[in-house]
Amino acid sequence: MSKIEEVKAKVEAGKSKLVPGLVQEALDSGATPAEILQAMVDSMSVVGEKFSSGEIFVPEMLIAAKAMSKGVDVLKPLMVGDGSTSLGTCVIGTVAGDLHDIGKNLVAMMIESAGFDMVDLGVDVPADGFVQAIKNNTNVKLVACSGLLTTTMPSLKEAVQTIKAACPEVKVIVGGAPVTPEYAAEIGADGYAPDAGSAAVKAKELASAK
Repeated sequence: MSKIEEVKAKVEAGKSKLVPGLVQEALDSGATPAEILQAMVDSMSVVGEKFSSGEIFVPEMLIAAKAMSKGVDVLKPLMVGDGSTSLGTCVIGTVAGDLHDIGKNLVAMMIESAGFDMVDLGVDVPADGFVQAIKNNTNVKLVACSGLLTTTMPSLKEAVQTIKAACPEVKVIVGGAPVTPEYAAEIGADGYAPDAGSAAVKAKELASAK
């Protein structure tokens, strides 16, 4: 098994104590930071698929995401300054009236691992809070809005419409348990993701779309 394959396997298994050492070994054996990052993103996609199909649950997914973030920590210093690795800035937050953050934190980790600089606004973020964050940060390409309560669906709608009105060039992706692709389209979002793994894929897609 190559070092990169080992990294993939250990991220998938959530071995956060072993991953940094293996990432270093993979670097020492000649793998590039981009190759290693891609391998970890791939293994998190597998984790995301397992989560979607009910094979694993939130705790396992969080453990794998933590393992990946430990690996990313080793790569970050090597990737800073390599402009090609950043796809831009992504602002993320849970909408007003909603205090759930596990899903959001997972999505933030996954989108960051896909190559974005993340600005995490936390929970209970008012619509204009997202707009303010876009103005306060450079190169914001994407806003990710999360809502986990059915009662916060109007807040999600307000957030998307406020962002689109103020910053039409910024793409908006939405997600959360009660959100459907149909609802995302209805409220004017550019993308929808059912889980963290697909959020990262969708984020890259939206950022590279002209």
